Amino acid sequence: MRVLVTGAPGWLGTTLVERLALGKRDIRCFTMRGSNTTELQGFGVKDIIFGDVRNASSLKGAANDVHTVVHCAGIIHPKKANEFHEINTQGTRNVLAEALESGVKKFIHISSNAAQGFNKDRDTLMTETGPCRPESPYGRSKRAAEISVMEAHGKNGMQCVILRPCMYFGPRMSGRMVKLINMVKGGRPPIFGDGHHLRSLTNVESLVDAILLAEKKDEANGELSWISDKEPYSTLLIYQALADILGVALTPLFIPAILGNLCEHIDVAINNFGIYSENFHIVGETVRNVGCDPQKSIDILGMEPNYGIKRGYMEAIEWAIKMGMLPSSVISSG
Repeated sequence: MRVLVTGAPGWLGTTLVERLALGKRDIRCFTMRGSNTTELQGFGVKDIIFGDVRNASSLKGAANDVHTVVHCAGIIHPKKANEFHEINTQGTRNVLAEALESGVKKFIHISSNAAQGFNKDRDTLMTETGPCRPESPYGRSKRAAEISVMEAHGKNGMQCVILRPCMYFGPRMSGRMVKLINMVKGGRPPIFGDGHHLRSLTNVESLVDAILLAEKKDEANGELSWISDKEPYSTLLIYQALADILGVALTPLFIPAILGNLCEHIDVAINNFGIYSENFHIVGETVRNVGCDPQKSIDILGMEPNYGIKRGYMEAIEWAIKMGMLPSSVISSG
């Protein structure tokens, strides 16, 4: 059965394609024009369509003879705020329309924790039945996409599944993670607030597990599930895990939470003018709690989500060293 993967190459998309290739699956990738597809081709993928999810005509024929679409394409840190809607919402609708027209049987949509928003308090984890209160243009764009996917469920026999992961960790990490690792290695990484804000994390390999299980299991049809490690982690615990791997003492530079709150307000304000700043957005989120309960995915998909941050970060660091993003000495204790 042919699988169409959007958003490859990309952190999740590439990891998924690698696993599909290991399983000898028939893979087609819908790839952004100008992307480097060397790694995909290294996995034996020959069926690569170049286009843009914003352009419906470029999707024409992409889902022909496809059984499953895994829609990973999206944008988190755009150049302009209006790209959130164009890519995450309208782009998803365009892929859905092509899938429906082509007779696709299963559509697996990769959403985001931002679609639900933030925790009411540290003691109350977000669940699938809780209210969705996305506060950012990114979160609103992902929630609108979720609604469109659910509206498409059952049409023309297409079964839809929504997986809602949290912040990724693991190999193929972004340059932002490399910066954090270097700050922890330096011994004085900044922490906004008291360091006890919660963050659920999703190992990319575990998310691929969830995708493959969701494709097989009828119980997942029409369902939305959080995908993350079993328990959320505090900022201090995340930093300590990295410090242990790097062999350094953790002595964070604590910065008053009010400055993080200020960054969040600036982020919201400039978004209203169509401007996006990655730094304001990231800092603003560090003083909020993003913790979820993944029990539903455990029950429905049979997930075993406790990958563990030390194992995941070690694999990520080893990958970054291999790719030349970090020096091999980064994990020495000297």
